[in-house]
Amino acid sequence: MLYQISSGQGPAECELAVAKFLVYLQRRHRVMVEATSAGCRPGLYRSVRLRSADDLQAYVGSIQWICRSPYRPDHKRKNWFIDFSLCAEAVVQAAFDPEQIVYESFRCGGKGGQNVNKVCSGVRAVYLPGGQVVECTEERSQHLNKLKAAARLQQLWEQSGCRQQAMAKNSRWQRHNSLQRGNAQMVFYGMNFE
Repeated sequence: MLYQISSGQGPAECELAVAKFLVYLQRRHRVMVEATSAGCRPGLYRSVRLRSADDLQAYVGSIQWICRSPYRPDHKRKNWFIDFSLCAEAVVQAAFDPEQIVYESFRCGGKGGQNVNKVCSGVRAVYLPGGQVVECTEERSQHLNKLKAAARLQQLWEQSGCRQQAMAKNSRWQRHNSLQRGNAQMVFYGMNFE
């Protein structure tokens, strides 16, 4: 499963809590860090995306860290919140397979004189795995229309994969910005993060 630890829009103390929570998880579970967003100081993180085969559902939610600020000793605040959430994953799209295209020919108007009334040169192509449909009637040759239709289907297929990845990334970013303070799932204390 893919998870994200986020400091939201919190200060450096929240970024430190992200780094400490990551170390806490690494000590207790098998986790693999996939991506990080660096914090305002070395060794701190705004967010960390990690993958784990272990079930980390018990941690999902708001995480509270109660500690005096190591960066601002006179600061009165001592409650810092971070978010741990399950991330949406972009579905890995299979490679485009031209063998999965079904063609249907039809008569169409356009160039060709009287030939257009006799020959089925227009092509409707359906890509079975995704259900995309295109029609191509620009060329006088059915063969050329098939080639153009296949190229358009491949382009549609690749665009849908990019769109899914963008939606997953947007979902992670929205989660980063929607940190809830209070109602903590877990509470940690002190610089030792216990």
